[in-house]
Amino acid sequence: MRVAVLGASGFVGSALVETLGGAHDVVAVARRAGSDANVEWVAADLTRESEAVRALAGADVVVHLVHSLGQPDYERRDVAIAENVAVAAEAAEVSQIVYLGGLGDESADLSRHLRSRHETGRALARGSVPVTTVRAGVVVGRGSAAFETIVALVDRLPAMICPRWVSVPTQPIALRDVVSALAGVVGLERAHGETYDIGGPEVMTYREMIDRIARVRGKHPLIVEVPVLTPRLSSWWLHLVTPVKASVARPLIDGLRNPTVAQDDRIHELVPMPLTPFDDAVREALAD
Repeated sequence: MRVAVLGASGFVGSALVETLGGAHDVVAVARRAGSDANVEWVAADLTRESEAVRALAGADVVVHLVHSLGQPDYERRDVAIAENVAVAAEAAEVSQIVYLGGLGDESADLSRHLRSRHETGRALARGSVPVTTVRAGVVVGRGSAAFETIVALVDRLPAMICPRWVSVPTQPIALRDVVSALAGVVGLERAHGETYDIGGPEVMTYREMIDRIARVRGKHPLIVEVPVLTPRLSSWWLHLVTPVKASVARPLIDGLRNPTVAQDDRIHELVPMPLTPFDDAVREALAD
């Protein structure tokens, strides 16, 4: 089966390309072609419909991992790309689009970042090609903006002032488990038109995440919660003390006010897989 992975140069995309390569004919699509000679790379600007059509030509399944976080117009950009991908997939007579979305209930209080993930999924589904959506929260792996931010905070600050979002529940999941879930639904007809939640084996608050990562690093930071710290102030604070740019940190921080916990485990009926314990996922990511 010929599988086109869009966003193949990202941290999830690169891991997925490696996994799928053993079983499928993989086309890695990104703005700039990679250097791996074992993979067919296609450089394409998916904001252009004609380039999306070119990139998807001949594909049987498309995995959509494109995310424009950090761009000033990331919401509009992601929806526009999804619309182009839907048109291109239909033109190529693709049998399935697999989309990695974000956890978070549809509510009036849903952050712009999480709402954008949902809207992107709906844009993909407006075409005739069935979409399989896999929704995840914080992915534990090198290259994950949320994970890298927490690691940087732990490594650089002996004490930190945190807003109330540190008490919000989340369900972090190891990168390899996300890749297993995505690879498992590729080409699976039973998954067409379905949405699945995935999460690790533990639900915890962001404060617990910080504490657990700190213990793995052999550190014991002092955490003080304050009632008010706006997303803008939080993002600039993170920009000063972590490698994450404020333009990326701001929507991420805004999204942390929403619980991101899996609401069902139906995916395990289709893709049986052992879930990686959080501490093991952290050690694996840090050793990568």
